[in-house]
Amino acid sequence: MNNLRSTLAIVWRIAIPYFRSEDKLAGRSLLAAVIAIELSLVAIQVLVNQWQNRFFNALQQYDWDSFIWEIGVFAGLATVFIVLSIYQLYLNQWLQIRWRRWMTDVYLRRWLNNATHYRMQLKGDIADNPDQRIADDVQMFIDKTLNITVGLLSSIVTLASFMIVLWALSNEAPLQIFGTQIAIPGYLVWIALVYAIFGTVLTHWIGSPLVNLNFEQQRFEADFRFNLVRVRESSEQIALLRGEGAEQGHLGTRFGRVAENWYRIMSRTKRLTAFTASYSQAAVIFPYVLVAPAYFAKSIQMGGIMQTASAFSQVQGALSFFVTTYRTLADWRSTVARLDGFDMSIESAEHLSSEPQTIDVVNHAGDSIDLAQLLLKLPNGLPLIAADGFSICNGQSTLLTGPSGAGKSTLFRAIAGVWPFGSGAIKVPSHAKLMMLPQRPYFPIGALKAAILYPAAADAFSAEQVKDALVAVGLPQLADRLDEDGHWNRTLSLGEQQRLGIARALIHGPQYLFLDEATASLDEPSEARLYQVIAERLPQTTVVSIGHRSTLHDFHDRRVELTRDGDRFTLRPSGPVAADATAGGAE
Repeated sequence: MNNLRSTLAIVWRIAIPYFRSEDKLAGRSLLAAVIAIELSLVAIQVLVNQWQNRFFNALQQYDWDSFIWEIGVFAGLATVFIVLSIYQLYLNQWLQIRWRRWMTDVYLRRWLNNATHYRMQLKGDIADNPDQRIADDVQMFIDKTLNITVGLLSSIVTLASFMIVLWALSNEAPLQIFGTQIAIPGYLVWIALVYAIFGTVLTHWIGSPLVNLNFEQQRFEADFRFNLVRVRESSEQIALLRGEGAEQGHLGTRFGRVAENWYRIMSRTKRLTAFTASYSQAAVIFPYVLVAPAYFAKSIQMGGIMQTASAFSQVQGALSFFVTTYRTLADWRSTVARLDGFDMSIESAEHLSSEPQTIDVVNHAGDSIDLAQLLLKLPNGLPLIAADGFSICNGQSTLLTGPSGAGKSTLFRAIAGVWPFGSGAIKVPSHAKLMMLPQRPYFPIGALKAAILYPAAADAFSAEQVKDALVAVGLPQLADRLDEDGHWNRTLSLGEQQRLGIARALIHGPQYLFLDEATASLDEPSEARLYQVIAERLPQTTVVSIGHRSTLHDFHDRRVELTRDGDRFTLRPSGPVAADATAGGAE
């Protein structure tokens, strides 16, 4: 019961915001229309139930005129039922796509806002495969929530409507056992109730493990699919290393988890289906067995027994809602749990930047980037880098060196505002434009021009500006391919990708350009040429580089080294002009 209340609370928290959003008028109207049609369909079922009494009585009495009339009545009811069913499905699907568009926009905005997607990875939260959460789980949540909600409402209304009918029929066809009439008001209702409770309890007992099994199945499927995509994206490296056998083994292991869990679902589903199928089939004949003695005693006519069987079936079906939809409910609860985990992971990452022990990135009126009492930490809380009173002055290029694992790239991430772990402040000039170029730059799939200009719009700069930048960085062969679509991170070598990254910087012209080994895949002459191009094309840009080659010294005004100081690293000046900068030790 507690689990059910928890699930309903989560559903309420996830679902209700849409019906209070800017699309609330359309959402509420469509939902109201779907519910109204469902109630109308229940009303038609009540009318059909009454029609059965008249129709079968006409057959028993050989009343041709009544028979023909009832055929016409049924045709009218069937026509209305078909039309309403079609439009209910149409409006339901319309509501689903509007609701899904809104939820997708919300999740994408929250996931991609202010580097939340990156912080979620840093924290190692439970939201594995966010692509599946947004693409699949949102769709399944909306579809199943609507169907279950409308189905439950329909069952409640059906139960209320047909209990009245069944109560009245109980009086018309009193219970008879071995020829003895027993007066029990509404006995058909009570028997249907006991029958449904018995089925519901047994169904839950047999099928409850399916909730966790379905949750695990979705996780294993997503993990298998993610690793298939990763193999595809890394196909060149795998081929060069002759790693196909290893990858097949890894993928086989992951699919083994899929198959093993699926066998558990099969076993549990077989037991559940065996019971629910038997339960449903017994419900077909059960009402006839109950009222047959009254019929043979001539207490009721054929129409009465058929109406009783139909009404009993409706009541029993409504009471057995959880029996018939248990598999759907199990899938739904696992989907709800996955979306809840995604929500919690996003919320945790969003709150991370506002926690007391985080790095505060603020704007100031100066023209330098200042580190004040800064202590960078690892996600597990261990100290990494300490710096106080260190500045990156406008117009003074800086080369940052240090051993691997000292946190050079992490320092860049902190300045960019995406590394929250630590304390202290990083002061950035107001309205300053910063650009970070990593060793492997990112290019979205699509036209080459749009990939180079990312994250700006494809029409933010002219084709001539892009071509000029390509020629400047040594890629003239790409100048005539700006409109060509491609997966540039896969089709271009890493050296070409790094040249494209520099071309992006030349076009955007940032005030501060941070190069995290952004030319490491190039030979030294090519690297030197790119640094000369940056100096010539971007004379107002302050370059801050991470690199290990001694040839980079000539292209920077000062050098700063990360050195070990106890349990952390500190920024220390190094080089002939480093005395112009100051660096603090541990806090």
